[in-house]
Amino acid sequence: MDTETIDTTVCVVGGGPAGLVLGLLLARRGVPVTVLEKHADFLRDFRGDTVHPSTLALLDEVGLGPAVAALPHGRRVRTLSATFDDGRYTVVDFGRLRHPHPYLLFLPQWDFLDLLADAAGRHPSFRLLRSTAVTDVTRDHSGRVTGVRAEGPAGEVTVRSRLTVACDGRTSTVRSALGLVPVEYGAPMDVLWFRIGRQSDDPVGLEARVAAGGLMLCIDRGDYYQCAYVIAKGGYDAVRAAGLEAFRGSIARRAPFLADRVAEVAAWEQVALLTVRVNRLRTWHVPGALLIGDAAHAMSPIGGVGINLAVQDAVATDRLLGPRLADGSFTDADLPAVARRRMLPTRLTQAVQVIAQRRVVDPLLHASGPINAPGVLRLFTRFPALRAIPARMVGVGARPEHTTPSH
Repeated sequence: MDTETIDTTVCVVGGGPAGLVLGLLLARRGVPVTVLEKHADFLRDFRGDTVHPSTLALLDEVGLGPAVAALPHGRRVRTLSATFDDGRYTVVDFGRLRHPHPYLLFLPQWDFLDLLADAAGRHPSFRLLRSTAVTDVTRDHSGRVTGVRAEGPAGEVTVRSRLTVACDGRTSTVRSALGLVPVEYGAPMDVLWFRIGRQSDDPVGLEARVAAGGLMLCIDRGDYYQCAYVIAKGGYDAVRAAGLEAFRGSIARRAPFLADRVAEVAAWEQVALLTVRVNRLRTWHVPGALLIGDAAHAMSPIGGVGINLAVQDAVATDRLLGPRLADGSFTDADLPAVARRRMLPTRLTQAVQVIAQRRVVDPLLHASGPINAPGVLRLFTRFPALRAIPARMVGVGARPEHTTPSH
């Protein structure tokens, strides 16, 4: 079978938030861009369903604010709380932010990605190839990356590009093909991911339950919760060995309001293991290729900021490289600017996550007996204005990015 060859200016590998945002922004400039997505659609259980205030502001800037607001399954949440053995405490209050969107939007990621893909598809320079899995990069005689090879529905595809951008996540195929190895900073936990039905009088938004042995997050998706059950790193085999009944019992202990429906978790096939990693590349580029998002820096689920960081990377990439890609003056010497811009917020965010993992999550995973709220949350109760600090860190982050006007 003949190989299909596609010529484009930018080849984006991965149709997640970073890849589609970058594709959309470049297409607005008229830059020919091809996005390769290995799946046929976006209907999968993603780890992140939160759209942060800074991302919502970016969507406003590209004219998608009304479309996002009209999506039927979005839920605006102004506060985030956690329930300990001694009560429920509000940890974050986005309503205290001076921001056009003082809330967190819980939105199924497939709806978010469909919206981005549809908006990008209205630009003639944008192309999305679904069911197309990248297998390797291509290089010229000097070793410079010149595109990728992939397997599509009709066979092999070669995409030739001026720039290849890897947005293909923490197990990046492009990163492996380039021989780049991130520095690992460790994580004491993994996450078990499953669904349980939600009733009309259940908590709305995000429900966090903290108890001896760990914590559990219940993400409101309307008629069901997507649950993240935190376990000690490498502890999945022990959880399975204890049996499904024991696992259901531990769910009920961590989240008593779900006790009447834990039987919905009827088989281990309904439970997915998510391996938590925190890592970062020292160098985000090689000649002809750039890595952003989780491909450059895998984030802990703490704070739910991974999507936000990836989108910010994409916006910075467009602003720094887009004009030169559009006028044909782009060279590999432009690539270091992206990491220079985005390394600081990445380092700061990961530093906070690693500290939280070591000082909060790890002790919880090995604790016994009642778990009461730490003193800082009692301080937040006494002085509610302090809740704006984590709201700023989670909702906006360090060095938020902004788009440039379309061309």
